[in-house]
Amino acid sequence: MLDLEFAHASDRGRVRDHNEDYLGHLLPEVPEREQTHGWLFALADGVGGQEQGEVASRTAVESLLAGFRGALRNEQLRSLLPSLVRAANAKVFETGLASKARGLAMATTLVACALRFDRVVVSHVGDSRCYLIRHGHAAALTRDHTVVAQQARLGLMSAKAAAESDTRHVLSRSLGQGMFVAIETSEHLLLGGDVLLLCSDGLHGAVPAAEMARIATRNMDLNQAARELIDTANERDGSDNVSVQLIRIRSVERIGMYRGRPYKMA
Repeated sequence: MLDLEFAHASDRGRVRDHNEDYLGHLLPEVPEREQTHGWLFALADGVGGQEQGEVASRTAVESLLAGFRGALRNEQLRSLLPSLVRAANAKVFETGLASKARGLAMATTLVACALRFDRVVVSHVGDSRCYLIRHGHAAALTRDHTVVAQQARLGLMSAKAAAESDTRHVLSRSLGQGMFVAIETSEHLLLGGDVLLLCSDGLHGAVPAAEMARIATRNMDLNQAARELIDTANERDGSDNVSVQLIRIRSVERIGMYRGRPYKMA
């Protein structure tokens, strides 16, 4: 089966007076739920100013965790996770309706990964990211939903110009902007030794992916690695909240599926 360890850390940074990021996770309470449900990790970066970003991020993650906790046995993560993100969007949108009456916006990014057997499913909205670190190399499993990132994908500006743009943090989509939102979801095979890294833009905007991979892999203690990532981001920038989750795959068994039932592969 899947054997993993994890750590997380969050910091308000050097400029902000409060933290609008929110982290959450749900672990199998009993061994049976490893097979019927699996593990869930989520990170949200609230936007909108004042206290509403903090409310939005917490609402999104708590909605996601509650939905995963109450999911039916053996639901396919590939369809379950985006469904839960849609429900989280609706919850943030509904919670924000009262705030709009007071002239306050409410929205948040969200990146989540669900793990079961030998696979991880990643769903996201916004510019919080998930990386897969394998053999010391970090590969992004998400793509930013920002205006400049979209322009870069269309060939209207270079990737370098997009990374240096003053408007690189302007989101093209986020949770809470409307009743419906486009969610990107992908599924990936896991190997022993892999590390999944979820982070807000306070980290990936200050620390290059290659350096994040070095820090995450050279530290056997994941809590120490998470703290070093936060400290490095604050030293380089510190103008935003910084959050990170690290999930290390200790070992994994190859699993096949036959008529909806898992079986071990030789």
